[in-house]
Amino acid sequence: MALAVPSTQEISDTIVSQLEASLSQTIPLLPKAFARVLAKVLAGVFVLLYKYAGFIFLQMFVAHATMRETVVNGKTIRPLVEWGRLIGVGDPIDATRAELVITVTVTNQVGNLVGGAQLVRAETGVVYDTIAAVALNASTVSVTIRAGSDQDGNGGVGTLGNLNPGDIVSFANPLPNVARDCLVVSQAVTAADAETTDAYRERIYRRFQRKPQGGAYADYQEWGEGVAGILNVYPYAGDPGEVDVYVEAVATIAQPDGIPTNAQLVDVYDAIQLDESGLATRRPVNAAVNVLPITRTAVDVTVSGLDADDIPAAKTSLEEAIDEFLRSREPYIVGLSTLPRDDRITLAAIGGIVDGAVSAVGGVVTAVTLTAGGTAYTLGQGEKSKLGTVTYV
Repeated sequence: MALAVPSTQEISDTIVSQLEASLSQTIPLLPKAFARVLAKVLAGVFVLLYKYAGFIFLQMFVAHATMRETVVNGKTIRPLVEWGRLIGVGDPIDATRAELVITVTVTNQVGNLVGGAQLVRAETGVVYDTIAAVALNASTVSVTIRAGSDQDGNGGVGTLGNLNPGDIVSFANPLPNVARDCLVVSQAVTAADAETTDAYRERIYRRFQRKPQGGAYADYQEWGEGVAGILNVYPYAGDPGEVDVYVEAVATIAQPDGIPTNAQLVDVYDAIQLDESGLATRRPVNAAVNVLPITRTAVDVTVSGLDADDIPAAKTSLEEAIDEFLRSREPYIVGLSTLPRDDRITLAAIGGIVDGAVSAVGGVVTAVTLTAGGTAYTLGQGEKSKLGTVTYV
């Protein structure tokens, strides 16, 4: 029997009918009759109780638990986070701030560039702060800056703060003895966006489905993917007594292929070694761990007989579709991956992707082939794919 919340009118009518039965007389229909006014008031209270009870009932299930703060008996909780803590996932992963190394042109080699000086990236509006004071004792000096906030006062954490070598940031206000524009040399810390509610909920699901088993494939995946900025982890049994863990990072402007930095590889290694409290409760004592970056193989495609009213638009459409399909492929690990398998790149699948993308813009193609020949390719350990060169004939 389905649980349905009655309306205020239905509850009010029920109260009136019960009063009539108890008093053995009909209550006047006048809206101002005391019993009817009382019934309306009580009905409103009961509806609130129904709705609150329904809300509490939903918090019993991970699929419906809310991430919002909820006050219960004076205690503020976030039900979904409580589920995460209970199962061992911990809190949602916070966003991280980018740290960059820039060169500052010194116009007068006197004094210091103070810590906390603000710079702005004009294209994004993100404000950066110098981390520490630097002596202006050369024609150019290296300064480390950290993403602070954007010009609207919002938090500057996340991938928006990442920059590429060669980008320009400018001091928000002119400072003595230094030029206003500065050149980004390198990125010391790659920023990552905060974990979304959907991603966090999925992580809790996976922990319920793949409970820790003392070093199973699922354990290594769970430990590694809990690191900020890490998208996927692919563990394999390596040489005797060794485990090879391939890591894919969240794609950034600087690294669109998701190849992790050395710092991210170290973070994954550390996460496999120790838990959040610094205890060695994770990696089996007899397993040596090798943390490696994924590889990204370019797949070249030849398209024959492309015809459309807008050829450039058709090419863009099919290339984006093929690249999205190829980037969604990933290695298949027996006992960890689920069906259908995503490690096969077949000519038939790519042909269907091309036909759908070109048809969407009113075009047609006569044939699609893999440039290297063959009709299928299977991804290897830690190998992912992307679109290489598209040749039109």
